[in-house]
Amino acid sequence: MADQSTKENKKEDAVGDAQENGEQGISRRRLLGTAGATGLALGAAGGATGYAVGSSDDGSGSGSSGSSLALASVGADMAMFHGKHQPGITEGLQASGHLIAFDLAAGAGRTEAAALLRRWSDTARRLMAGEAAAHDDTDVARDAGPSSLTVTFGFGYGFFARTGLEKQRPVALDPLPEFSSDHLDKARSNGDLWVQIGANDALVAFHALRAIQKDAGSAARVRWQMNGFNRSPGATAQPMTARNLMGQMDGTRNPKPSEADFDKRIFVPAAGEPSWMANGSYAVVRRIRMLLDDWEQLSVKQQEDVVGRKKSNGAPLSGGSETTAMDLEKVDANGDLVVPINAHSRITRPDENGGAAILRRPFSFHDGIGADGTPDAGLLFVCWQADPLRGFVPVQRKLDRGDALSRFIRHESSGLFAVPGGAGEGEYVGQRLLEG
Repeated sequence: MADQSTKENKKEDAVGDAQENGEQGISRRRLLGTAGATGLALGAAGGATGYAVGSSDDGSGSGSSGSSLALASVGADMAMFHGKHQPGITEGLQASGHLIAFDLAAGAGRTEAAALLRRWSDTARRLMAGEAAAHDDTDVARDAGPSSLTVTFGFGYGFFARTGLEKQRPVALDPLPEFSSDHLDKARSNGDLWVQIGANDALVAFHALRAIQKDAGSAARVRWQMNGFNRSPGATAQPMTARNLMGQMDGTRNPKPSEADFDKRIFVPAAGEPSWMANGSYAVVRRIRMLLDDWEQLSVKQQEDVVGRKKSNGAPLSGGSETTAMDLEKVDANGDLVVPINAHSRITRPDENGGAAILRRPFSFHDGIGADGTPDAGLLFVCWQADPLRGFVPVQRKLDRGDALSRFIRHESSGLFAVPGGAGEGEYVGQRLLEG
């Protein structure tokens, strides 16, 4: 994930400094100051709520040095709810995730939607801080800290007609075009409202999902819901790009927040249109099934030719390391292109798509095994961009015309959602739209 290594290193350094100085009771304010540059912070262990567990050092030193992430810090990591942007966009990949879409109930309009977003925002703020929900908390996450929980909210195309806000619907939210590779299930696509939940603990993630569902009450009903996962923090010797269920590194060329044009590519500018989308982004969500039985019949060399990168370390077939620029003109002794013309990573390069760039932030999924033994597994693809017509659409059109990977995947559901900027202190997500 974008800049994930830097974030993890900063968090480990903060934990190590606290332990070396004997600051067992370090304050939340101190920790926020330490990690604020990344938008992440280590949660106040224990805390005034008495809900999250306290962190501890077992004397092994694993929390302050070494290549693995200390177990105590996984639960203590905390993302901020309030901010310029909503959480769940630039943070590193979490181990467990849920995507859920709602439709407003019959008779529910702008007033009901505003009340719902106010409830949801309050719940998200509490749970992300490691606190209990305001009402009828289930205690599922009582023994855990915030665990990097993020909760992100978006609006679908139909939301605006249901709330009488058609004039505020962004042009960028127009329905995505049809692609030849689509096999979409409409019942599992789109929706008036969309919520993305991610955490580094599965119980913390489920706790948030259940709270969001209960908060919907009579205002909205679930349209579809999907569950995903990624590798757990600390499972590798050092932070590295995640792998998908095909065994390939996924997200090598993600734009990085340190790049000068990152905000321009990913976020709507402060002076953008419509004004309520300032500092927001657009999420394209696709359930992409991987035909793993077919894929796994290929040799490693064949798989690498399909992707255009080495399976072992993500390096381009033209040579170098994972981050080495791909040489699209390099040929082998026979004069053949080293990176095949239809290789996935060649086709998706920004310079091959008029500069189009997306920030990939997916989860893998596995929803069982069919009667024929075929796994229902793949990628819950979530990508972020300032404008999907300049981000996702041109890239997907190019892939549609000859991506070698298309033989081994199937797009089964799709959604596009406008995700407004972050809520300030005392505000709820979407307030500028619903009360503007």
